Amino acid sequence: MNSNRAEVHEFLTSRRAKISPELAGVPAAGSRRVPGLRRSEVATLAGVSVEYYAKLERGQLAGVSAGVLEAIARALRLDDAERAHLMRLAQEANGSSALLRPSRRPKQWTVRPSLQWSLDTITAPAIVVNHRSDLLATNHLGRAMHNDLYADPATPPNFARFTFLDSAAHRFYPDWNLFADMTVANLRTAAGIDPHDKGLHDLVGELSTRSDDFRRRWGSHNVRIHGTGVKHFRHHVVGDLELAYETMDLVAEPGLKMTIYAAEPDSPTAHALTLLASWAATAGGMLDRWAR
Repeated sequence: MNSNRAEVHEFLTSRRAKISPELAGVPAAGSRRVPGLRRSEVATLAGVSVEYYAKLERGQLAGVSAGVLEAIARALRLDDAERAHLMRLAQEANGSSALLRPSRRPKQWTVRPSLQWSLDTITAPAIVVNHRSDLLATNHLGRAMHNDLYADPATPPNFARFTFLDSAAHRFYPDWNLFADMTVANLRTAAGIDPHDKGLHDLVGELSTRSDDFRRRWGSHNVRIHGTGVKHFRHHVVGDLELAYETMDLVAEPGLKMTIYAAEPDSPTAHALTLLASWAATAGGMLDRWAR
């Protein structure tokens, strides 16, 4: 059984460092050598001994009951994504996570015709992405919206590589730091779901080597669950876009998610999408070779 003790240790210590005594309702008496809560304070909040919590923080989650894990999650004020990540780490420690991993896809996975037809019936930008942030499929408007990603000859285009290795990302994402944080948190979440995915390991290794910004964020151990919200983009042809999005799992394609973007009716973004659709229709096959 593979040990994930280092990952458990780094995750729990990073979460403990984020919780201030004031937030946890703990008296902040005396000087503190470490940020956040002390181990003894987490142990008290969780209702376990200091020795037992120290054992958990050393990475020994095998055999820990669900009740104790829930108590630790409450003590550390974990959000839904962080709690789910902790539970997956415990399953990995018990050797049971293999039952929950998505099935592996061939490297040369291609979109099913019926999936592409479905995408093409959607009038708003729509994309399909896997857990490694590969952009696997899109409709024509989604392709036009994400045209910057296709400037990289790598196949398939990848949102994480684009975010950290392509200077155009700083223009496409007006709030680049927010998108960078979200991108890394998504990859960290994916690593918790399938810690033995070689493709994901290779991607993280590449980005850690080539980007200080990525490496620093990866070390923070933040995780994320997202399904809806609003994102801001700056397209090189039509300008600023403020788009609501809905993300859903594809039942027939485990591990893949479809995201549909939509603009508020009659808003500047709605008019910009109309212009984008016109540009995409005019550009036609040139979308594949568009140079910024």
